[in-house]
Parts: sequence; structure tokens; C-alpha cells
Amino acid sequence: MSKEAFPLSRVYGLLEPGPVVLLTTAREGRANIMTLSWHTMLEFEPPLVGCVISSGNFSFDNLKATKKCVINIPTVELAQKVVDCGNCSGRTVDKFNAFGLTPVAASHVDAPLIDECYANLECKVVDEDMVEKYNLFVLKVVNAWIDPNKKNPQTIHHLGEGAFMVAGERIQLPSKMK
Repeated sequence: MSKEAFPLSRVYGLLEPGPVVLLTTAREGRANIMTLSWHTMLEFEPPLVGCVISSGNFSFDNLKATKKCVINIPTVELAQKVVDCGNCSGRTVDKFNAFGLTPVAASHVDAPLIDECYANLECKVVDEDMVEKYNLFVLKVVNAWIDPNKKNPQTIHHLGEGAFMVAGERIQLPSKMK
């Protein structure tokens, strides 16, 4: 066999399924942004998303209290701001002001959309059964927004240890799924 052992602490980078997102919450009149890459689709319709948020995170407390958030999907043009948001705490930094991001009122939740992101998913927590043990929230997308002017947006995907991959060429293959 020509393979070698791989560190278990780096398996995350092999399985990372989706784009890095910016999760926004709002509580007591104060909005926050959190960089998040530990998320996955759980169901098509209604769209359910599972996301893991560390219990030490400012956004964890906000989401647990309000049960509402927005998943904002940035493109590669926002990569540095995405990293910057992930490298500081909302407890001490107003990330909208610090990183020049624009909050926009959502229609179904109190948390703001980020205008610069190409898509925004307004979410409500629908299941907290695994929050205490795994920090896993199950969110139902209750409204979705997309910028129709951004064709084939290039999202960023975290591979661990500061490495990212940019979504690239798209291919279309025959499928019986609709």
C-alpha cells in the first residue's frame, strides 16, 4: 500500500463539506458575526441545517437565548474579512464596524443579513437535543435571499490550519434527482 498514516486531528480538512459562512445573531440590540465552517444540510424540505458552535463562543450564548440567526454565504472577495471575523470575539469587537460589513434587516428573524454576502439564510432553531452534548444546533431555514447578479459565485472552504480552497469549475452530469 502506498498510503501513509494521517493525523486524526487533521481529518476535518478532508471532509469539510461546505463553504465557510458568517453566522449573525442579535441580542439586546447588539448584532454579532461569527465565522463558521462546521455545518451541514440535514434535510431538503423544509431546509434543515446542523451547525456546531463552541459553547465558549459569544454566538453560542446569543443563539441559545434568541433561537434565531442568519447564515450568510460570502464569496472569495470577502475571504480576508471572513478570517478577520473568526480571529476575534464579538464580546469585545463590533465586527460590522471593525470589518466594514453592512447589516441589513431580515424579514423573519432579529439577526441581520450581511449585505456583502451573495446569499443569506434566515434561520430559527428547531432542535436543541444535541446542544448540551455536542454543541449541535438544528436550524430551519425560514427565508432565503440571493444576489441574482452574482453568477457562479466562488465560495471559500476551510481545510484547517489557515488553509482554504476556493470553489472552482462547475460540471453538470446527468442525474435522475430533481
